[in-house]
Amino acid sequence: MTEHAVVIAGGGPTGLTLAGELALAGIDVAIVERRPNQELAGSRAGGLSSRTLEVFDQRGIADRFLAEGQIAQVTGFAAMRLDISDFPTRHNYGLALRQKHIERILAGWVSELAVPIYRGRELTCFVQDDAGVTIELSDGASLRASYLVGCDGGRSLVRKAAAIEFRGWDATTSSILAQAEMAEEPPLGIHRTALGIHAFGREEYEIRDGKVVFADKGPIGVMVTEKNVGATTEPTLRDLRKALVAACGTDYGIHSPTWISRFTDMSRQAAAYRKGRVLLAGDAAHVHSPVGGQGLNTCVQDAVNLGWKLAQVVKGTSPEGLLDTYHIERHPIAARVLRTTMAQVALQRTDDRTEALREIVSELLGMEEPRKRIAAEMSGLGIHCDLGQGHPLVGRRMPDLDLATPDGPMRVFALLQNARPVLLNLGAPGSFDIKPWSDRIKLVYAKCDDPWELPALGLVSAPIAVLIRPDGYVAWVGDGTQDGLQDAMNTWFGQPG
Repeated sequence: MTEHAVVIAGGGPTGLTLAGELALAGIDVAIVERRPNQELAGSRAGGLSSRTLEVFDQRGIADRFLAEGQIAQVTGFAAMRLDISDFPTRHNYGLALRQKHIERILAGWVSELAVPIYRGRELTCFVQDDAGVTIELSDGASLRASYLVGCDGGRSLVRKAAAIEFRGWDATTSSILAQAEMAEEPPLGIHRTALGIHAFGREEYEIRDGKVVFADKGPIGVMVTEKNVGATTEPTLRDLRKALVAACGTDYGIHSPTWISRFTDMSRQAAAYRKGRVLLAGDAAHVHSPVGGQGLNTCVQDAVNLGWKLAQVVKGTSPEGLLDTYHIERHPIAARVLRTTMAQVALQRTDDRTEALREIVSELLGMEEPRKRIAAEMSGLGIHCDLGQGHPLVGRRMPDLDLATPDGPMRVFALLQNARPVLLNLGAPGSFDIKPWSDRIKLVYAKCDDPWELPALGLVSAPIAVLIRPDGYVAWVGDGTQDGLQDAMNTWFGQPG
């Protein structure tokens, strides 16, 4: 039986990101992935949000995605575009990049970190005890791990086997996705009819002046809303033709599909993100409509929140109770994502009353304060973990400021590339003594002349010191004293040995 400290079920964006986070912390982690390689058939997520780009920037890999994607103001709410070009971040935009490319880049990063991936195999069952989890694979092999993390999607076997409830709302809409050849050229772009939304596009495209310009040749990508909800079988070419005729009056001579799939607006969330030594992340913990593009981004941020906490527990520097903060912090964030996607689905209905409501919402989002608030939420830049009262920075993402350090100019995010916590001292050198934690917290003395500004909130007072967690969120802010610092270090990074 092969042993690892952590086994991750699922090698999609969530599992790959989590594996990278754990490997950076020196944890023996392995992935079990049913696909024989990283190739991805079908359409999934189409890009990265501003906060997800920041997360990858914190690890020094954002440029890999930027080199292949297309920058655009793609943040929006119910197809209403929200400009974030005035937001205080180096990544005040979204990145259009298909999931298959995102996964390939993440897999390359994980390979560099020497994470083993058991490909072409699936987890079939597991048993957990006080010391760990025994995992059975589809090829008859067994693995043993201290912890098992289910990153195995909305139909998660890990979640089901752990008997974790998946509460929420059944689907009200259903759409077929496909890539196929067409005898007739359809009108490319997004269209609204009384039956719902349908769209046509091609694999290759460019974004010019904020507009998508598709290639002239190649298979057609199709999305069409179905008249009925509740199909229990996989969609067929016949189903797709029927839906196209109902929506467009013709099927455009569609033939030779490369793939066909279906998605709905079913919205569900795991009642618990942890059950003993079993944890859930990504779609295994929450599913919702893809409208708004928050799915993959929420999943990646689950992984970054969980990674450093699980690493510290595995190492024994923090007690198991630290893992409970993963659910406490991420569950309400995903619950809010479910609510915003449900609201957007409602606004996409095509009756006259919904059209009137959408016009009013569009007017509201054209105003500065509502636009900034909703755009901060949709871009991930407005995420706030409830870590208690105090300075507005506490529980929010640390801005990537320019620092002057004894070692030369440096960005804040450069300090986080090895996934270690940082105490940033912006006051007098030597005013903070954290020697008992020096093996786990990096103390950096610096000066900063940049304004301290948070998306939607605006300018905040410049702190004297900031304790930054490995995920880039602020755990403590100092105003010239060390009050509360020791408690914060004990809470998040364990008591000194």
